Amino acid sequence: MTRISLKHAKKTVIAAALAGSMATSAVAGEVEVLHWWTSGGEARAISVLKEMVESEGHTWKDFAVAGGGGENAMTVLRARAVSGNPPASAQIKGLEIQEWGDLGFLATLDNVARAEGWDNVLPPVVSDVMKHEGSYVAVPVNVHRVNWMWVNPSALQRAGASVPTTMAELWETAEKLKAAGITPIAHGGQAWQDATTFESIALSVGGPEFFERAFVEHDQAALTGPDMLKTFEEFRKVRNYIDAGSPGRDWNIATAMVIRGEAGMQFMGDWAKGEFSAANMSPGSDYLCVPFPGTDGTFTFNIDSLAMFSQRNTANVEAQQTMARLVLSPEFQETFNLNKGSIPVRLDQNMAPFDECAVSAMNTFQETSQSGSGLVPSMAHGMSTTSAVSGAIFDVVTTYFNSNMSAQDGVRQLANAVRAAQ
Repeated sequence: MTRISLKHAKKTVIAAALAGSMATSAVAGEVEVLHWWTSGGEARAISVLKEMVESEGHTWKDFAVAGGGGENAMTVLRARAVSGNPPASAQIKGLEIQEWGDLGFLATLDNVARAEGWDNVLPPVVSDVMKHEGSYVAVPVNVHRVNWMWVNPSALQRAGASVPTTMAELWETAEKLKAAGITPIAHGGQAWQDATTFESIALSVGGPEFFERAFVEHDQAALTGPDMLKTFEEFRKVRNYIDAGSPGRDWNIATAMVIRGEAGMQFMGDWAKGEFSAANMSPGSDYLCVPFPGTDGTFTFNIDSLAMFSQRNTANVEAQQTMARLVLSPEFQETFNLNKGSIPVRLDQNMAPFDECAVSAMNTFQETSQSGSGLVPSMAHGMSTTSAVSGAIFDVVTTYFNSNMSAQDGVRQLANAVRAAQ
């Protein structure tokens, strides 16, 4: 049997199982969910979905794998899938959804999507990512803005520093914090955190058009041009303002440094807000959320989603479909994103319960979506390119950051690595 015919047969079996489940009364099933939402704010957020699934009579089997960037979780998922025992659902996003779909592992959610009118409540930039060959195979949980900077205003005040809005101001503020004995930048020395900072600097240096040419189109002229060289030079400066304990540090531990005032700033997506909320801190007074210097009016997006893997047990298929429906319900979107720090994916979501950081993010997301300018997919979080290309970029970026490699060599190695991985 060819791969295509095997894939077709698998879809037919799943469709028949789903039809059977829809024709019968609700049957209690089990949904096993692989994810890496393990920090304090994240764990509270996903526990909401567990409670909602269980309230519908199904069983939730939690399969949490620690590791902020999800690398550990993906390793476990690949092992489970190869052995023929994938979980019902897994936290997968971006182009990886297409990769799993191409392999024929994913189940369709089209019946739920039609019944719930997903096409009417999701912006196309979101729904397109969730579909494989025109069918929904994943459900979006939220939208994250990556190009945020988190600030402890008390720390900056002690140092006599101002909130920076440009790259030049960033280094001025960092110098003042350093002189005051405060770690300027809370950083976790992990490849994905290095890449998160690197892509925000690239967006600041070259703007959204350069960002897309480099990280979406992989244009060699952009990858080897002066904006990329400047990006590497600016990225190297970060190393002057982090502490000696950064290697291997998890992102939420770095956030805690800002919360305690031990550090002045952190470059991290808005999932960091969940940690501030968990510490009972208020935005605008206890902490500040501002665009990464030089990126105001742009939005680097990262969409968390749960992809559904084909199941043989009819009751488990029903539990899986129920969970998908619940994920996009306004109730879950509100509660989950209030805890997670992100914004809802529904265009009709009531934003009244959300704080100023979320409202600001939603406004910029909608403005850039409508204008078609300034909304870019995150390279560091698997939204702009394949895992092979992003992995190649990660390797060069983190090697450069942790060595004395010249910026010129960094540019050359990056361009070569991207070309080889395509």
